[in-house]
Amino acid sequence: MMIHDITKVAGKHRPRKRVGRGEGSGIGGTSTRGHNGAKSRAGWSSRPGYQGGATPFMRRFPKRGFKNGFRTLFHVVNVQVLDKHFENGATVDVAALAKIGLVPDATLPLKVLGHGDITKKLKIVAAKFSVTAKEKIEKVGGTATVVE
Repeated sequence: MMIHDITKVAGKHRPRKRVGRGEGSGIGGTSTRGHNGAKSRAGWSSRPGYQGGATPFMRRFPKRGFKNGFRTLFHVVNVQVLDKHFENGATVDVAALAKIGLVPDATLPLKVLGHGDITKKLKIVAAKFSVTAKEKIEKVGGTATVVE
């Protein structure tokens, strides 16, 4: 029989197995669960990751390095890049940077670093500024506003 030979009368799906409906059904008695043991009883479940007594997947491989769970991630941009991409007097924030494609998205906070020179007066809103970035922005008459 081929898959295209299945008729609408036969249907696409096999009917579900109804276990525990008497010995005459062929799947009464133990209802396909075998005889005794935890797996034959209601409520039993294997714990996640258990592999039948074998060494679990996460313990088979050596661990290297250190993961800092308290680190906060930032989108980082330099003042030189802001000077290149924005007009004089513009307001710069994460959403504006994401819109022109300088950062991938606006989910992370912004940190502005001081590499390069800035000549334009910009209103920059970010979560953090380096000391040199803040000095360079304010030196040309711009504002560096810290927002959480």
